[in-house]
This record gives sequence, structure tokens and C-alpha cells, in this order.
Amino acid sequence: MKLTKSERVELQRLASARNGRADSARRARLVLLLADGLTWAEIRPKLDCGDSYISRWSKRFEAERLAGLFARHAGRERYKVSERLEARVLAWTTKRKPADGSTHWSSRKLAAELGGDISHMTVTRIWAKHGLQPHRLEGYIASNDPDFETKAADVIGLYLNSPRHAAVFCVDEKTAIQALDRKDPVLPLSPGRAERHGFEYFRHGTLSLYAAFNTKTGEVLGKAASRHTSAEFVAFLTDLVANQPRGKEIHVIVDNLSAHKTKRVDEFLAAHPSVHLHFTPTYSSWLNQVELWFAEIERDVIARGVFTSVPDLKRKLMRYIRQYNKQAKPVKWKYFDTAQRITSHSSVTVH
Repeated sequence: MKLTKSERVELQRLASARNGRADSARRARLVLLLADGLTWAEIRPKLDCGDSYISRWSKRFEAERLAGLFARHAGRERYKVSERLEARVLAWTTKRKPADGSTHWSSRKLAAELGGDISHMTVTRIWAKHGLQPHRLEGYIASNDPDFETKAADVIGLYLNSPRHAAVFCVDEKTAIQALDRKDPVLPLSPGRAERHGFEYFRHGTLSLYAAFNTKTGEVLGKAASRHTSAEFVAFLTDLVANQPRGKEIHVIVDNLSAHKTKRVDEFLAAHPSVHLHFTPTYSSWLNQVELWFAEIERDVIARGVFTSVPDLKRKLMRYIRQYNKQAKPVKWKYFDTAQRITSHSSVTVH
């Protein structure tokens, strides 16, 4: 098979096009291989095709040249979903439950329920178009605090417009962290296989981790304790004050744990007038930035950690905090719609 210079240039363009059709590129490669003198037996493994494919497209090219490489079949008309069918799928998805007692729809179940005039892929496309994901579930809890707006505004105000010469800390305890030691050795990560932990483990005890997250710098002051009592909380506040310049205003954001509201805490605040506690509304831990950091240490250290003892657990937690502080970053807290009233269902974006 002989090619003109212009035909070879066009065939090479079709064969190497990244955005073109794969079938067009395959046919162009076939003609180029034939023009280079390769036999059918040599072409078959290169293109993963049979003799009928080579015969058909080589004859078409010889008869019509480049025009013969384009398929005659125009393809099926794209299936269009009517508005009525789309509304029916949405109504069934959002207002009904499967008759078999399932808690949510799958695309196949809904397609079968609606009859043979719709496929499960059509249901999937309609769901994707309208952002429906019946398989997903999100939990929430609404605050019953009558002063929710006042407390939330106070906390968010400290994030967005903190006092110039004061330090703002988010403080909380991560309680009952278990020092779990695996009975069987950990099988390491390998190509094609995830890291594996044995199901059986030893419990060596628990400890609590107190953490103060500096909202300006992102640094964390941590302290491990055997219990989470009011005395331990006051001791941690004492350490927090000792790590700040004398007389500096310190604003501490905490939740409504009973250990934060005892007589011992009141006595500490009376002895340290520069320290001010700000309480988040009830059931609103999402307003406390230290919870974001707790999620990090849970993911990075605790969830998959192997600890031979409680002191080993404490050592690894403190080591993580020291390394974290070397590259600490503050949380960028943004409340976009400032014209809207802050409610227990308001959304706040963090980065």
C-alpha cells in the first residue's frame, strides 16, 4: 500500500491525536502499518484485531482513501429523559422508601420499582444531576441552648477579630485514649496489599490529653493526665498561663463540661484576672477549633497506633505535638453570610 506525503501526514496526526476518537486512531495506525510493509500476522497482535478488521478497512482505504476510514454508522440518538420521568424519579427518591424494608434506595431497586421503561444508569444520572446520594448519611445535633446566638457570636468574634494584644486558645480534653497493643505483629504495607493489623489486642490502660490550640499561630500546648477532673483542668490552665508573658490577656474557649464550671475553676479565675473563659453553646463542639486538631492526632497517631504501655502512648502523643508545632498553621475560619443570623444549623467553612 502506497501513501502520498499528505496522506501520511494526516494518518500520523489521527494516530497520535490525544483528543480524537480511539477507533479513528486505530484505523489510521492500521493503514500506516500496511504502508510500512508489515504482514497481517504482524499487525494482528499490535492492534489486537482479526483478519476481517484488516480486510475491511484496508479495502475501504484503497477504494476511498482517507474518506473511507470514517465509520458509516452514525450511532444511536442520545437517550433523553423527559421532565415527567425525571420528576417521578426525584419524587420516589425523596418521598418514598423501598417496599422490601430497606432504609434507602439503590439505583437498581428504584429502576425495578418504576418499571422497565427506565434503567438503573438513567436513575444514577438523574441523581447526579440533582446532587442526590441516597447511600450517604450525615449526622447532626441541634443545640438547645437559649443563648446560642450570643455565645456563638462571642466565639466566632474571637476567631475573626481577636483582641490585638491578647492570646486566644481553644481548650478541650480528649478523654479515655486507649493504649492498645496488638497481639499479632503488624503486617506492613506492600504493593497491592494494605497494612494489616491483627484483630486481637491488649489493653494497657487509658489516659486523657489536654490541648490548647493557639488560634493565631496554630501551635498546640499539650499535657497528658490520668483523669479529666476539675483539678487537672485547673493545673492545665496554670501551665497555659505560665507559658505566656506575665499579665497578658488570655481568652480561653471551652465547652460546657461540668469540670470547667466548678468552684476550683472560679477560684483560679479570681486569682488570674487576665484569664477569661468563653463557653461554646451546648452541643456545639464544631465551634471549638481544637476539635479539628484532635481529628488530626486521632487519624495520624491514635487510630492505627500500637502502644506497649500508657507511658509509651504518652511519649508518642507528646512527640507528635512537638513535631506538629514545628510547622503549625492556624485555622482559617470564615463565616461567609454575615447578614444571616447565626443559628444552630449555620454553616462555617474552615481551611
